[in-house]
Amino acid sequence: MSDALKHECGIALVRLLKPLQYYKDKYGTAFYGLNKMYLLMEKQHNRGQDGAGLASIKFNVEPGTRFISRIRSNQTQPIQDIFGQINERINGIFDKNPEQQNDVTWQEENMPYIGNLFLGHVRYGTFGGNSIENVHPFLRQSNWKHKNLIVAGNFNMTNSKQLMEELITLGQHPKEATDTVTVMEKIGHFLEDEVADTYKRAKEEGFNKREASPFIEEHLDIQRILKRSSKNWDGGYAMAGLLGHGDAFVLRDPSGIRPAFWYQDDEVVVVASERPVIQTTFNVPIDKIEELPRGKALIIKKNGKTSIEKVLKKREKQSCSFERIYFSRGSDADIYQERKKLGKYVFPEILKSINNDISNSVFTYIPNTAETSFYGMMESAEDILNQQKTAKILAGDGKLSAETVTEILSERPRFEKIAIKDAKLRTFITDDTSRDDLVAHVYDVTYGVVKPTDNLVIIDDSIVRGTTLKKSIIKILDRLSPKKIIVVSSAPQIRYPDCYGIDMAKIGDFIAFKAALELLKETNQYYIVDEVYKKSKAQQSKEDKDIVNYVKEIYKPFTDEQISAKIAEMLKTKEINAQVEVIYQTVDGLHRACPDHTGDWYFTGDYPTDGGHRVVNDAFINFYEGSDKRAY
Repeated sequence: MSDALKHECGIALVRLLKPLQYYKDKYGTAFYGLNKMYLLMEKQHNRGQDGAGLASIKFNVEPGTRFISRIRSNQTQPIQDIFGQINERINGIFDKNPEQQNDVTWQEENMPYIGNLFLGHVRYGTFGGNSIENVHPFLRQSNWKHKNLIVAGNFNMTNSKQLMEELITLGQHPKEATDTVTVMEKIGHFLEDEVADTYKRAKEEGFNKREASPFIEEHLDIQRILKRSSKNWDGGYAMAGLLGHGDAFVLRDPSGIRPAFWYQDDEVVVVASERPVIQTTFNVPIDKIEELPRGKALIIKKNGKTSIEKVLKKREKQSCSFERIYFSRGSDADIYQERKKLGKYVFPEILKSINNDISNSVFTYIPNTAETSFYGMMESAEDILNQQKTAKILAGDGKLSAETVTEILSERPRFEKIAIKDAKLRTFITDDTSRDDLVAHVYDVTYGVVKPTDNLVIIDDSIVRGTTLKKSIIKILDRLSPKKIIVVSSAPQIRYPDCYGIDMAKIGDFIAFKAALELLKETNQYYIVDEVYKKSKAQQSKEDKDIVNYVKEIYKPFTDEQISAKIAEMLKTKEINAQVEVIYQTVDGLHRACPDHTGDWYFTGDYPTDGGHRVVNDAFINFYEGSDKRAY
């Protein structure tokens, strides 16, 4: 993606269902779970590069023995950093105790990070900065095993302030206002409540304090804890948690905004944010991996029993479409085909732009994530060219020479790798002119392929802010002297902020929004902006469920094509010689390509939760009042 966007996070959970000796005997190592966690996290590196963390829990160790291990890093390569530290610790212990290389029982008792239950997390910091304190998993400690809580999630809550107020009402004093802390403390409060209730039952049945612990572990109602904790959550989330004694859970939001997949066999239960990660790590077929249902939790008890339990009433499914367009790994079987369709469905508009002249057009993509949609565009170009070739041959009425027919058939669409992402250039001079000049060279181009008579068609996943296009890509493509540069977005116009984890919180940054404002000025309709502000301001005191997205009125006077034309005009600076055109995917095309993932609030303003309307309302007010703060 030419515009750098940060994603939310990725989670990985592994529960070993056999004793560690089993994995040593079968796979040659008691570190089987740890090795799998490394793979699950590394293969979700695309989801988070600001930080990574891992927690593990050992079962049935003696009191006084450390049973929880946790490590976190916000270094440049955080996954490698945490596993490098783990490896160093383990090797150091083996160096001092070489005779224990094959003693699994000793290893379990004396070595950190070797356990039965693991939770990993990769993070992109969309809120709360990037200090080590903000890196998951979070740990809520207690001397009572079952009150220890470890939480990591792929989520953002739109109503963090409300959740914090609820904690204060419960008598707590939260140390931070971040949604991670408020969520963990909410779960922790009701965990303690449930432990107290279960302990009371144990006493009534005649158990003493020491005997009550196994009773509590067996009868602790995770479903009830989650129901009470998540009652007022508003956001998109896949929330994972471990309890100190060995229970685990993963809860998905009621709209299915954030993804979660799980797999179980007789050796392991595994959860990850992406399906192909599980397929590759455990070498299992696609039909064995389940998607966690929305509003439900996968609960894994210490005894190994797993169940899917209803926690929240499910809402209309509105899984995030940006997962499909860009963020998730394209190796997923369905996502790969969907991205190809995105390229295919936008091609008719490309064809109009080049006046059906495929022969004098060069097709390319912005590396590397737009490559799959490029393949779909290629297939459409080939289909159209084949139709043109057939028409030429038929028009010859059987009188064409073999040489002419061969010449017609040999014509191919011109697919080339034109844009090349260079190594990340670092700005070493701080003035704006120097910085802009360096930014302009982030991409390099392939010379000698494009002719002055050619259209140059380049496809990207999406165009969010347009900054890199304007300052780098279009400038450097223009050096090739094409007749026309056509920038294609496989996603529709991004018009509204996200509030569920993707770093798109400021509406004033979006080039589609800027284009609409320019059109309002040109058509003497800028008063609409003032009216939208008054309406938005007037509903600030309303409950989230009563807030209307009046920002839609900014775009209403114009067609998608008018906004796209204005964007092209804004992207073309005075030194660009080629004609510039911008083509976006339609919302209808997006839905056709990704029919099961209809979360399209970025493009339509139709948010899946009430809190979304609060965020877009506040984001517009911030823009109008000149405030640079986030809307959540």
